[in-house]
Amino acid sequence: MEPAAHADLSRTWALVPIRGLESAKSRLGADLDAEERLALVTQLLRRTLEAARDAVRIEGTIVVTMDGDAAELAGRHGAIGLVERAPGLNQAIEAARSVALARGASAVLVLPADLPAVSSAAIDDLIREADRAAAGPSLVAMVSDRHGAGTNALLLAPPAVIPPRFGDGSRHAHEAAAAAAGARFVAVDSPLALDVDTSADLVAAEAALGSWRG
Repeated sequence: MEPAAHADLSRTWALVPIRGLESAKSRLGADLDAEERLALVTQLLRRTLEAARDAVRIEGTIVVTMDGDAAELAGRHGAIGLVERAPGLNQAIEAARSVALARGASAVLVLPADLPAVSSAAIDDLIREADRAAAGPSLVAMVSDRHGAGTNALLLAPPAVIPPRFGDGSRHAHEAAAAAAGARFVAVDSPLALDVDTSADLVAAEAALGSWRG
């Protein structure tokens, strides 16, 4: 009997969803004014784009957004800016995934643009660890948020092995979808577990990383 094929991560594309530069992170409105939020969101997107661009294991990056300015910023960092009027986050990710598939992606990494510890090393380490743990032809690997309930990074091989299930309780939803698809599920410990949605997240990021905001 021949061994089962190994999930193919050789052509992994990063998918970076962001609604818009000015409209993102509204929950920080009590702590940051509109100008400060714009600066924070722009910095986080730029850091994400630079990390994906410099990661050895990432072949290309697609930013899916409703904002032409975010798409332009993507282009300045060597990424594809996809302006998509999708009705929700998961639909936007599916639109970006279709573009990646058309470009020959064997896997996709959904990487939200709100991870203060994002780096090329963190991305490469995530893909490398998932690759080592892979068994069989399909793989769902993820980094949960620091609370263990959400999803901060989602690696899918092949790209359409499961539909994205971002939203409340997405960690469990992605694990359940992997089980239903017969895919290997891998939870990876990573600095990408830090995200910035609330003032408490800002405090946690600064406690872990020091002064990281420009």
